[in-house]
Amino acid sequence: MRNLTFSIIIPTFGRQQALSACLQALARLDAARDICEVIVVNDGGPWDAPALAAAWSGQLNLRLLAQSHAGPAAARNLGARHAQGNFLAFVDDDCQADPGWLAALAAQLAAMPDHLVGGRTVNALADNRFASTSQAIVSYLYTHYNADPTRARFLASNNLAVSARRFRQRGGFDTAFPWAAGEDREFCARWLAHGGGMIYAPQAIVYHTQALTARSFWQQQFNYGRGARRLRRRVDLAPAAESWAFYVGLLGLRGSQMPVAAARPLLLFAQLAHAAGFLVELGRAAES
Repeated sequence: MRNLTFSIIIPTFGRQQALSACLQALARLDAARDICEVIVVNDGGPWDAPALAAAWSGQLNLRLLAQSHAGPAAARNLGARHAQGNFLAFVDDDCQADPGWLAALAAQLAAMPDHLVGGRTVNALADNRFASTSQAIVSYLYTHYNADPTRARFLASNNLAVSARRFRQRGGFDTAFPWAAGEDREFCARWLAHGGGMIYAPQAIVYHTQALTARSFWQQQFNYGRGARRLRRRVDLAPAAESWAFYVGLLGLRGSQMPVAAARPLLLFAQLAHAAGFLVELGRAAES
């Protein structure tokens, strides 16, 4: 398949410095010729749109959209509704794409244009133990769910590409997941439920600069727990419960480069936060 054109969509909320670094990386992409546009969607945070547009004039075909704060799922959907490319590539504002990122995604979509394709995310803050642990958890999930890259089962929304037509046919991301947690799991589950194929392309790399603290790491994992419970309420999509071997493997960090002894206390901390979020969401559902 030739003549692939991409609309790269970035949801953002109050991280102007990170967004600037994200855009700088996109301006250095090897496959810049395939970029139709870069769409930045402000999810209700502070920003100076005229200054941002002026800063990137002549470097990127930048389109700026804004919405009231509704979460990244809604922001991505807004970008997709306005996109002119025949493919969508999603990346987050705190991610910096490797120069070969888009070319790697395009190569997969050229061969299988109706598939959902996701790349690999690498933690760029090796000295931040919370960011390292967060990435170790995601890497473990990729090892578990994407053992066969041509039959992947989970792809995160910060490194994802798909046909614009297919994305719209599937209804985009579910805005019932208002946090940066769970909306990608739900979309992947819905995609598979409708017979769609998924490919993991580890050569499509983005570098994640998510500077987490103990508090923000807890909140992240808490929200993951809320998202997991909300997904389980979708009886048509809810995944089967994982075996004990899955959790034993997680605590052993199978597939991760992070030292187990250093990570295990934070992994337990993460699981406690995840369980707390799950239970809070369970309680709220019971009250409604």
